[in-house]
Amino acid sequence: MQRDILILRDPKESWKRCSLAPLRALEGVRFVSYRPDLRLDVGDRVLLDPAAPELGESDRGRRLFLIDSSWRRLAALRSTVVGHPVARSLPPMRTAYPRRSRTFDDPEAGLASIEALFAACHFLGHADPQLLEGYHFAREFLDLNPELAG
Repeated sequence: MQRDILILRDPKESWKRCSLAPLRALEGVRFVSYRPDLRLDVGDRVLLDPAAPELGESDRGRRLFLIDSSWRRLAALRSTVVGHPVARSLPPMRTAYPRRSRTFDDPEAGLASIEALFAACHFLGHADPQLLEGYHFAREFLDLNPELAG
């Protein structure tokens, strides 16, 4: 299946610290920058949402939509989305990204954006090792989550 990933990204987030930055030149990955007047039709893509039901067999083959922002700004970005995205979560996984926050405790099960994207593609039936090629912690992430390897 040809890669078809749509990412709505908060332009206030730094590209320097963004785990998705290496994907900017990758064919089949489209970044759209948030702006308040945007109306982004995502159709029936899977939207990752940690409060939603887990990805399952009925989701296999669907295209992926990811919102890349801070938790604080997520609602603003989500409000620009139109269509009928199917909210799904990932099974419990471990991050390899060394997260630190000075203002709040990071969620125990949180993943770096690239980790979540890679895992979602795997569970949707389009595993794509190329997605992790520019990720510094790729080997550690796969070691921590052996169900994604291979």
